[in-house]
Amino acid sequence: MENILYQPLPHQTAKLLNIQPQGSEEAEAFVKAFLKRSMPQKSDKKIQDLFARKAVILNHFHKRRKRQRKRRGKGFSAKQRREMRLFEIKPEQQRYELFVPLHELWKQYIRDLCNGLRPDAQPQMIQTKLLKADLHGALVTVTKSKCPSYVGITGIVLQEMKHIFKIITKEDKLKVIPKLNSVFSIELDGFVSYIYGSRIQFRASERSAKKFKGKGTLDL
Repeated sequence: MENILYQPLPHQTAKLLNIQPQGSEEAEAFVKAFLKRSMPQKSDKKIQDLFARKAVILNHFHKRRKRQRKRRGKGFSAKQRREMRLFEIKPEQQRYELFVPLHELWKQYIRDLCNGLRPDAQPQMIQTKLLKADLHGALVTVTKSKCPSYVGITGIVLQEMKHIFKIITKEDKLKVIPKLNSVFSIELDGFVSYIYGSRIQFRASERSAKKFKGKGTLDL
């Protein structure tokens, strides 16, 4: 095997390739260096043993690059958000007139969602879209409730959570209305929709993918 590896090139081949013939010692040193680069994980003795026993296919060695894992920033937990009072509406911010522009934006959002609320629009279609729509900024009225003190309260929705609405009334009072056992009405461009709170006990982000069934009921 060594005689074949270290055999000099024929004169014509060397001249054709423009290669200067090397001596046996130089050729041996080149082959050893080439084998070491091709199999850096093996010692010289193991390389010689491999050639003495069988043919070896030489592959180009690639150094593996270590992948750096991207660290994702962790968000605040529910406890941390409560401690930081991120969702707290300060008393000086509890003014109805501050949120009227938000209500105007919400009305335009619903008009776009329902394709303009045309007179020939089907009420059932509008009702289905409202159930899945974001209600922040909606003007709602409590029409029925197991708690009589909630009935008649009207205001703009400032915050919607899984079980409650926080609304600001025209009297600049912040009210917390539970969804359970309450019916809310929403009027927009002549359309009046009634939403049963027990059916929307989800977060706003969860309602958009929720499938709702037929009419709801309220046991008063």
